[in-house]
Amino acid sequence: MPQPSTPRVCSHCDGFPIVHITTGSGTPDGQRRTLPASCPACKGTGTRTTRAVLVRAGK
Repeated sequence: MPQPSTPRVCSHCDGFPIVHITTGSGTPDGQRRTLPASCPACKGTGTRTTRAVLVRAGK
């Protein structure tokens, strides 16, 4: 019986699809300003689907 396919973790971001990069500046209350950046390979989902592969059977 076929097993249900589970989504694979993205090999580019290792499952951390969105990160925040500090700009180096701060806010008046002392916090750092950050910019979000998402993984371009998985488009921020953290998972990748496997491609269907054509298998040739026989001779």
